[in-house]
Amino acid sequence: MKPQTELFKQKSVETLHDVKIQENLSGLYSGFHEERIKVSAETENWENMREKGRKIKAHTLDNLDKYLEQLEKNIIDSGGNVFYANSASDASDYVTNLAKERGVKSVVKSKSMISEEMSLNHHLEIQGIESVETDLGEYIVQLADEAPYHIIAPAIHKSSEEVSKLFNEKLGTDPDYGIQDLTEVARKQLRQKFIHADMGITGGNFMVADTGTLVIVTNEGNGRMCTSMPRIHVAIVGMEKVIPSVSDLGLFLRLLIRSATGQWMSSYVTTVSGPKRS
Repeated sequence: MKPQTELFKQKSVETLHDVKIQENLSGLYSGFHEERIKVSAETENWENMREKGRKIKAHTLDNLDKYLEQLEKNIIDSGGNVFYANSASDASDYVTNLAKERGVKSVVKSKSMISEEMSLNHHLEIQGIESVETDLGEYIVQLADEAPYHIIAPAIHKSSEEVSKLFNEKLGTDPDYGIQDLTEVARKQLRQKFIHADMGITGGNFMVADTGTLVIVTNEGNGRMCTSMPRIHVAIVGMEKVIPSVSDLGLFLRLLIRSATGQWMSSYVTTVSGPKRS
């Protein structure tokens, strides 16, 4: 879809007056909030953990040049490549040029807010490259030609009835399909995209400087598929995701998962330390 930033004011007014969307949003938002409060209250030394995480992040930012240099060296030593983008257009140009150079025809993407900010799908489409979102919520809003409504739950504004109607229109499914049927349809559709994709694009929850490791946290496993099945993997990650050491990772995973979704743990934590070696 094309970037719609210039339509924000108009769209926000329309959305605020859309009763159905507000009903869809209210229950899920309150659910996230309640679960976060519950799990943080049940986590021993929660506030101490948050403070420790804050101090590590502050230290990292104060020494960012050091940790970026260490991260870059370890990624390159592991067989990867590093590109520093000065702007969104720099990053989009790098990815699209790489895709063209390597003969990429199809891309599968794990959820990445930074790629949304770059309008990366739009840039790839201009070059005739198919780019498919593989997070279920992102897949739904892509089918609807909409932008995600939430960084954790992109299709939070849509009811199951609306998704069923959308799948019927776009994929020819039974209009009366329920959630389980719709999920199975999406799974089968995306499985074929994973199998045939030339490039996988992901974001990253953390980049570990002392090992050069990319860390991706998901509940659907699509991040792992994007990193392992296509012949090329590109991770687009902001500098703020850098942490000094793998010994810090356990703390930040606990903080992230509880703060984001109110879960004790996510279904998948994928770590990538260089290209496949077999």
